[in-house]
Amino acid sequence: MLELTPKKLSDRSTLRINPIKTCQPVGAMYAALGVHQCMPHSHGSQGCCSFHRMFLTRHFKDPAIASSSSFTEGASVFGGGSNLKTAIKNIFDIYDPEIIAVHTTCLSETIGDDLNGYIQDAKVPEGKLVVHTNTPSYVGSHITGYYNMIAGFIKYLSEATGEKNGKLALFPGFVNPGDMREMKRLMKLMGTEFIMLPDTSGVLDAPMTGNYTMYPKGGTSIPDIRDLGNCELTLGLGELTSEFPADFLEKKCKVPYKTLPLPIGVENTDAFIMALNQFSKNEVPYEIEEERGQLMDILLDSHQYTNNKTVAIFGDPDTVLGMAQIALEMGMIPKYMVTGTPGAAFERKANALLEKFGVEGCTAKQSGDLFELHQWIKNDPVDLLIGGTHGKQVARAEDIPLVRVGFPIIDRYVHSYMPIVGYKGAIRLAELILNALMDRQDRDCEDEDLEMVM
Repeated sequence: MLELTPKKLSDRSTLRINPIKTCQPVGAMYAALGVHQCMPHSHGSQGCCSFHRMFLTRHFKDPAIASSSSFTEGASVFGGGSNLKTAIKNIFDIYDPEIIAVHTTCLSETIGDDLNGYIQDAKVPEGKLVVHTNTPSYVGSHITGYYNMIAGFIKYLSEATGEKNGKLALFPGFVNPGDMREMKRLMKLMGTEFIMLPDTSGVLDAPMTGNYTMYPKGGTSIPDIRDLGNCELTLGLGELTSEFPADFLEKKCKVPYKTLPLPIGVENTDAFIMALNQFSKNEVPYEIEEERGQLMDILLDSHQYTNNKTVAIFGDPDTVLGMAQIALEMGMIPKYMVTGTPGAAFERKANALLEKFGVEGCTAKQSGDLFELHQWIKNDPVDLLIGGTHGKQVARAEDIPLVRVGFPIIDRYVHSYMPIVGYKGAIRLAELILNALMDRQDRDCEDEDLEMVM
């Protein structure tokens, strides 16, 4: 399908072809789904809301609930205040959530709707809540919308009472429910009391019970969000995603924060475990040490299949940096690292990572797209492609194995249940990468070279 992509590169400052991102409201909707009994609300047209729900549902293979202000021509001209006030009344009457989380769209942002004023004028039932954040789709990416929505919950709800709760506030970064479960498991093993915001485990990986539940058991509770202001420390995982809400909580409630890379790979997971150790003052249990030892054993046993293999990685910024880390730990060369999310910090961190491992001749780019990545690969091929589903056409055109990691993955199943963080997640990534490379070796070798024992 993409065989005709030209090898000749050209400068493009405004045009993106096959972008490696989606719009802010998708991230805001995902963050809101990580709050217990919350109804995400899209302040815009029905088409916007339908697209965002479809995008999340295709990735998680679970229904992503959300409501819409249902803009028509009138709202587009005169503003959506009446639509939002009517929507708030109807949502509480019909769907009865504990909280509505409103995010904006291109249309309502261009009009300049005053959501603060609209929400203050709305008739909110006693004991119910409405929060909002601004998420113009033409700025940033879904990552921007994700951390804006987290900050919106903090802005409306979190408060410092002056009495510390002894807990760790954890912002998990833009990761799957399976990753959030793994983070919680590690924190519990370390004896760390915590509040995680958001927490989509138990929501977008809820079990089939035979009965439909609009609000599954998972998600961060409203009392916990309020109590964030009393935490001893905030730990933001995924520096480019979690620093904004962590800084926001510090400014509002004086909770100091620390940010770390997503705990993908050995070194990043070590840093997460040691941060928990320093916070809880508890020893690292043998169960965690055992998992680390198993990972190291796997990496040593299999290094001959990964050493000096070149890889192109694309996706969300923190995920790309984490995958580059584990690729380097496996002896691979992350030749291309591309994210669609804007921000010069991505390139700085990627280049610092390469310098730390003494690797040269690699390229990192923010605000990139798959078209340009494809052109780079045409001019200088790689052995492996790592990223979401939208890379499969490039992989097919260039006959490169694709390891599906990140967001979105819309052509496979189970991925959102399985972690890529922690030592267990790294073991899974090692399996995926090794299988892809070894399957390719089996496919391409001569009959007499087909090894039964590898």
